[in-house]
Amino acid sequence: MDRISIESIVEATGGALMRKSSENFITGVKHDSRECSKGDMFVAVVGENHDGHDYLRQVLENGCKTVLVSCDESALRCIGDMEANVIKVKDTVYAMGELAKYYLDTLAAVKIAVTGSVGKTSTRDMIYYALGEKHVCGRNMKNYNNDIGLPLSVFQFDSRMDAVVLEMGMDHSGEIERLSEIVRPNIAVITNIGTSHIENLGSREEIFRAKMEITKYMEPYGKNKSTLIFPTDDEFLTKKRTAGDYEQVTIGRNGKSDYIISDIDDFGLDGIKFTLEYQHESRTVNIPVPGRHSAVNGTIAIAVCGILGMSMDDAIKGLAETQLTGNRLRHLKNGRLSVIDDTYNASPDSMKSALTVLNKSRCRGKKTAILGDMYELGKQSERQHFGIGVFARGLDLDRIIAVGEKSRAIAEGAKGGKAQVLYFKTKDELYREIKELASAGDMILVKGSRGMGMEEIVDKLLDI
Repeated sequence: MDRISIESIVEATGGALMRKSSENFITGVKHDSRECSKGDMFVAVVGENHDGHDYLRQVLENGCKTVLVSCDESALRCIGDMEANVIKVKDTVYAMGELAKYYLDTLAAVKIAVTGSVGKTSTRDMIYYALGEKHVCGRNMKNYNNDIGLPLSVFQFDSRMDAVVLEMGMDHSGEIERLSEIVRPNIAVITNIGTSHIENLGSREEIFRAKMEITKYMEPYGKNKSTLIFPTDDEFLTKKRTAGDYEQVTIGRNGKSDYIISDIDDFGLDGIKFTLEYQHESRTVNIPVPGRHSAVNGTIAIAVCGILGMSMDDAIKGLAETQLTGNRLRHLKNGRLSVIDDTYNASPDSMKSALTVLNKSRCRGKKTAILGDMYELGKQSERQHFGIGVFARGLDLDRIIAVGEKSRAIAEGAKGGKAQVLYFKTKDELYREIKELASAGDMILVKGSRGMGMEEIVDKLLDI
């Protein structure tokens, strides 16, 4: 991060400087008191379980001399006569976003924003690696994609970077709009319109409207208009329905799209190969990322590179170095078993993609899918879980194990096929039999929503 003056912080956040220290600049922004040290500004976030104001004295003792607070009286009592810049704002999270907006404006970097029901982080990572072949690029830390995580990620950027790619997540309408207001993207990407968070939003139509909020604050860059990139789905993501005061770049499998994908070869965990055509140029693209859906995500990355003047060859070369963030289709081995750890989260679309990867992958033992509950599906929950079971039943799997209350419907849908189907209401019930369900040479997929804590099952398997 480039340094920011205290005066600039006060102006950008609309805050009041309640107390002044000898420190005139900050070189970092943190909201975790355990990570805060000299040169940082600590943002006192008031959450459901913790109030950052309770840790003000601790961060100042650790060398931090600037704090952003929303409760001035208790803050000043807490720190006593300790030296500190105390900046008072109405809402520390909103103010941190305003500061991130200001800071991004000081950087001469093209801003790329990515949202979608599934594939946001993977697409963000692919854009990052593809651009990295010719650009100095920044991206979100981990999967920090909300109104706290995105600004914190922005403060990791500096003036060396000429491009930044930022993932935007949401649970409710209005959240993407706020993130777009902070970033004001030059290039926006919508990966798809699925059913994630349908419980909160009610329908795919409302999900589409929420995702389109990413376009509200788009800005041109240089002499170029802003650009929206999306894979066409003939229902929501069409040129007509996404039209606005920006260019559109489409991805699909027919001649109507700008980028045309064909001949996808799926090698399971070894990645994919496909043919990509753009403006009468054709290339073979190899990506070391599992899943047929990765062809679309990779093409989005190539399209971003094309807008920024990179050749397809350079973009493809960068893509070949892609490493995904977090527990996304990680292939883990313990010398006995092979585990596909895809425990970062789950939706119907990502469940099907992960099951397809398992189906296409090679192993010398049995193929087992351990599937947990998918959250935030609302009234569609039982039908969607049952549908995953039906989908799995049609694959060449040896065993399908459903875990969790909602996943009983997965087990019901999976019955009647080749695979042995087992159901456990809790993970503890599974653990009592897990050794008997995993033999040498087996490949086991583990996937479920974040709240299920399916990574614990991965750990149990690797300990066998």
